[in-house]
Amino acid sequence: MIPAVLYAVPAFLLLIIIEAVSYRFLPDDDERGYELRDTTTSLSMGLGSQVIGFPWKLLTVGVYAALWVVAPVHLSPGDWWTWVIVFFADDVAYYWFHRLHHEVRVLWASHVVHHSSVYYNLSTALRQSWTPMTSLPFWLPLALLGIPPWMIFLQQSISLLYQFFLHTERVSVLPRPIEFIFNTPSHHRVHHGSNAEYLDRNYGGILIVWDRLFGSFEPERAPARYGLTKNIQTFNPLRVATHEFAAIWSDVRHATSWRARLGYVFGRPGWQPAR
Repeated sequence: MIPAVLYAVPAFLLLIIIEAVSYRFLPDDDERGYELRDTTTSLSMGLGSQVIGFPWKLLTVGVYAALWVVAPVHLSPGDWWTWVIVFFADDVAYYWFHRLHHEVRVLWASHVVHHSSVYYNLSTALRQSWTPMTSLPFWLPLALLGIPPWMIFLQQSISLLYQFFLHTERVSVLPRPIEFIFNTPSHHRVHHGSNAEYLDRNYGGILIVWDRLFGSFEPERAPARYGLTKNIQTFNPLRVATHEFAAIWSDVRHATSWRARLGYVFGRPGWQPAR
């Protein structure tokens, strides 16, 4: 297990400070910048995710290793094409992990944490879930392909490092070939927007081609309104981490049928029984 993201934390904090200072000396009326309570919440969520994630990763290593042992082939890290397979397999796994965490409410309850800020800056990248367990199934096929578990974890870390830099308004639009192939700050601003036309769009990790291929791509046109369609109005990390699970539990308790209960848990966010 390679904790590359943990090693990068000092660099993350330094870049957050640099970006925040840039707003102080080079303000932009169209950009929201930073707010101390919001940033503190994002950093708290990031710290909590690392504390909870470490023991969970130990368990995940065991699961990946068990599947890798029974895989029909074992890919060698000494072959260059193994790294190509790892890159694309991880990126498509991330796309479907990300997409289903927007389309299934119980998964959204975990991922909603990352979308809960009405600000969009580098600190937002650290606003991570405290329930990493929902991600496990999406990378299991990589171990069954014969990819060594340490390579899976390394590529996951590389993807997260790349995505940190997407969370900024300070970068406008990059050259067209880059925007066509790669996920960029412009594409990811759309993903964080609560504008009706931006909802559930641009799920990609490093590449944006999966969104183009599977019909979930939306270019940045109007400025994004960040946050949720109904914002939670709190800076309390515990509430940020659990508010949607609490809402699901409330809906399930008040449901009058098992169909409604299942719909509230496994339907799309906002699902309601037919009246």
